[in-house]
Amino acid sequence: MPTAVALDSALVDLQTYGCQMNEYDSELARTILGREGFRFVAPDEATDAAGVVLINTCAIRETAHTKIYARLGDLKVRKRAQKDLVVGLLGCMAQNLKTELLERWPSVDFVCGPDAYRHLPHLIAEARSTNRAQHASIELSEYETYEDIAPTRVEGVNAWIAIMRGCNNFCTFCVVPYTRGRERSRDPLGVVEETRRLAADGHKQVTLLGQNVNSYRHDGRDFADLIEMVADVDGIERVRFTSPHPKDFPLKLLRVIAEHPNVCNTIHLPLQSGNDRILKAMNRGYTQEEFLDLAALMRASIPGLTLTTDIICGFPTETDADYEDTVHVVREAAFESAYIFKYSERQGTTAERKFPDDVPDDVKSRRVTELLAVQREIARAKNVAKIGSVERVLIEGASKKDPGQWRARNDGNFIVVFRDPSCAVGDVRDVRIVEATPNTLIGEPVPA
Repeated sequence: MPTAVALDSALVDLQTYGCQMNEYDSELARTILGREGFRFVAPDEATDAAGVVLINTCAIRETAHTKIYARLGDLKVRKRAQKDLVVGLLGCMAQNLKTELLERWPSVDFVCGPDAYRHLPHLIAEARSTNRAQHASIELSEYETYEDIAPTRVEGVNAWIAIMRGCNNFCTFCVVPYTRGRERSRDPLGVVEETRRLAADGHKQVTLLGQNVNSYRHDGRDFADLIEMVADVDGIERVRFTSPHPKDFPLKLLRVIAEHPNVCNTIHLPLQSGNDRILKAMNRGYTQEEFLDLAALMRASIPGLTLTTDIICGFPTETDADYEDTVHVVREAAFESAYIFKYSERQGTTAERKFPDDVPDDVKSRRVTELLAVQREIARAKNVAKIGSVERVLIEGASKKDPGQWRARNDGNFIVVFRDPSCAVGDVRDVRIVEATPNTLIGEPVPA
């Protein structure tokens, strides 16, 4: 058992797992609690003095689930020595698995869903005053967008901006509509004002977030209108967004990307499967042919486009022939990058209710491995073709492998490393590519 350490009741250790939206939600939580006098452990700090540990959870990614359960195991042991420690679970996993989590982990004092972060100060106070009784605040809202809360950012060149919350698509494998509720869009003027504050604070890049940004609507403005407004903010060097949906991608957006130099020529377009039968079972709303036609139109409309995707291997009933259709689309679309996952059944989804998880785990693993190899070769060839080209990059910080090098990203969101002692974080530089791997470009600075 660990040695008891004196707890600081106003110090919060907030740990975030999962997607960019979770990162943004943690920034909202910092503001909400900061208004009540709470302070926060620095991201790189290790301490047992925090009187509150909050874990912002993800319900989608299996690796996030595994890490969260491991962390809860550690906290269970720690709480035996620090009986006044308050432990709270936030986010999608808390929303989706409330009963299971509270029953399995009595060391958890409360769960709080994504629409209930305003209740965090009250939940912490309740945990301290009710003899360890467990509490939950997981109501979903049709209106909550946290419009009046300015997120407390960590330092960096990029900042996330949630432009909408929730999802109406109901893909059968996805739990998001049940953990984040129905779609609702923020006021575009609020998004622009948030962007102005970020630029004033030194952020050079913003990434607009939504489960399906195509669906953004507010007072007659759509997503293409919003991204134009954000791109016009002084001081913002780059605008990114994630994620659109292939079924209703707005062609107007292609014009906006092509015409605005600071809107990155990068689109993340989730495929999920290349087989029509599986796509229908997933409720994705498009066919293989429609996806490939859209990808071709995107490349024709935006010179130098970087196209990335998400793919699930081993969705229920997927045969080897179905999987080969996905391989075909990967080769035809020639994605610059792809996130490839094994299907993992999620509690509460339509797929869990309707389809047995009948593809053996070793088959899922084999398909992921094979598809990763295909994608790696495509990425390698594309990166090698960049050797000799000049890439404009935004410097994010020191390289993790070699602190003497800068770690930057090009317009296509690929990592570029290079040496130049005259640079600083946030600088935009031209770099000539001299070497390439499937994941990284190595460059040298171009003299001004």
